[in-house]
Amino acid sequence: MSEPDFNELLSQYDRRGMADFTRKFVDDLGAAISAETEMGEDSDWSGVICLGMGGSAAGGLFLKALSDETGGLPFVVWRDYGLPSWWGPEWLVLATSYSGGTEETLDGVREAISGGGTIVGICSGGKLAEILAESEESVCLNVPSGQMPRSAFGHIFGMQLSACWSLGILPEPSEEEISEMLGRLSVASSEADLSRNSGMAATLSRSLVGKELGIVSPTCLAPAAYRFSCQLNENSAMFARATEVPEMNHNEIVAWTNSASENSALLLLYCDGLHPRTSSRIEWMLDV
Repeated sequence: MSEPDFNELLSQYDRRGMADFTRKFVDDLGAAISAETEMGEDSDWSGVICLGMGGSAAGGLFLKALSDETGGLPFVVWRDYGLPSWWGPEWLVLATSYSGGTEETLDGVREAISGGGTIVGICSGGKLAEILAESEESVCLNVPSGQMPRSAFGHIFGMQLSACWSLGILPEPSEEEISEMLGRLSVASSEADLSRNSGMAATLSRSLVGKELGIVSPTCLAPAAYRFSCQLNENSAMFARATEVPEMNHNEIVAWTNSASENSALLLLYCDGLHPRTSSRIEWMLDV
C-alpha cells in the first residue's frame, strides 16, 4: 500500500484544526502548570473528589493515577449529577468544565456549596465561574477560552496539576524534572506529527481504519487509554473502548480469544516498571 499524503488528508478532513491544537498541547501544558494560582498549601483534607465529564474527567483520572503512585490522599472521579452519598465538606471538590456550562458538573457544584464544601473550579468562564464568584469558600482558576473542549486538555490538566501542587496535595516535581518532562513530550509530539508522514503514527492510523478498537493498558496508563478512546469516539466517530490489565484478563479476554472479528483491532499500551505479572499478561496477549 502506497503511503498516503497526510498533509492532503489533514487539509481535507481536519476542518476544525485539531492537528494544530495537538501541536500546541505541550506549550499549553507548560503554560498551565507554571501559572500562579495564588493558593497556599492546604492538604488537610480527607480526599479530593474530581467533578467533570469527558476531557475534564480525564484530567481527574490522571490526577488519581498520580496520587495512587506517589500521593497521600485518595482522588475520586465523579462523572454524574450531584455528589456521592458519602461526600462531606472534609473532601475538597475539584470541579472542571472547560466551557463552564457542563450541567452535570454544575449540579454537583451547587450541591457541594449547599453542603458547606470548598470548591476549586477550573473553567474558561460560563456559569461555573459565576456560581463560584458568589461562594466565599470557592476559588475559580481560569484557562484560555476559544477552543473546542476536546482540544483544550493541555490547559485543563496543566491547571489541575498546578492547583494540586499549590495546595500540596500532590508532590511537585523540581523545575529540572518538569523541564525534562516537557522536553520528552515535545520530542514525542513532533515525531508523531502526521504532517511529517511519521512512520509509527501513519502505520497505526492506517491499521485502525474501519475497525472497532479495544485499547488495553495497565492500570497506571488507564487514563491515557480512556482519553485516547474518547478522542477516537469524538474526532473520528469510531467505536473504541478502554480496559485495564489485569482486570480484563478475568472476563473480556475470553471474548478476545474466542469471538473477536476481523473488524476488531487491539491496541496495547505498555511502560516500564509494571508488576511482573502484569507484564507477563501483556506479553501473553501479544503472543496469542
